[in-house]
Amino acid sequence: MSNTIHKTNGIVLRCVKYGDTSVIASIYTELFGLQSYIIKGVRKTSKKGLSNANYFTPAAILDMQVYHNEQKQIQFVKEYQWKYLYQDVFFNVVKNAVAMFAVELVQHSIKQPEANNELYYFIEDSLIQLDQTAAAGTANFPLYFALKLGEALGFGIQNNYSSDNNILDVQEGFFTHQAPHHPYFIEPPLSTKVAQVLASNNLNELNVIALNKNIRRQMIDCFNQYFALHISNFIELKTLNVLKEVLD
Repeated sequence: MSNTIHKTNGIVLRCVKYGDTSVIASIYTELFGLQSYIIKGVRKTSKKGLSNANYFTPAAILDMQVYHNEQKQIQFVKEYQWKYLYQDVFFNVVKNAVAMFAVELVQHSIKQPEANNELYYFIEDSLIQLDQTAAAGTANFPLYFALKLGEALGFGIQNNYSSDNNILDVQEGFFTHQAPHHPYFIEPPLSTKVAQVLASNNLNELNVIALNKNIRRQMIDCFNQYFALHISNFIELKTLNVLKEVLD
């Protein structure tokens, strides 16, 4: 099948230098799912001393025209522009750390190129919501995103919490009345907080739950472990330690 040009939105997950002036970017696209693209000449500087490499910063949301050939592992980008231009995410230290965590979590969770429009829209909407949310809501975003991403990927934690079922079996993804015969579980009061987060339908509802820095750190570790148990060859997130340092 020959190359054809398609218009698609995409979220940049990773970018590496290629040759003297080009890059190879891993982009999660609306139309084709996860794809690798060569973008030629993007690192050339103009007469004004500017380059277009910043378009391919991780978390960037782009409107693109791309060549696509199903028989090739690496595709080409013909044209690109901002689909959404961040006001805070690239400039606010805390929001940037949160966005990098979200992008890395997606990168290590999605292995195949199949398109999934609902998943794409969830990731895109979440990043835009992060950019627009008040500072107070930023600290809770990683918890919300990790839980909802797990649900979107088909292994969400079942919210069957009760006064009797108050121990979270992280390996199995549900609450139980007694500790399982493996080490992957958490008990109250942390498990109670997880249940409250699970019951939140959106970030605004999550923001009214009383969470401190220590609880957030423990919950992020819990969710990271949950992903590691459910995704084969899940790589330890490089952004995790930075994220835990910047969250209040």
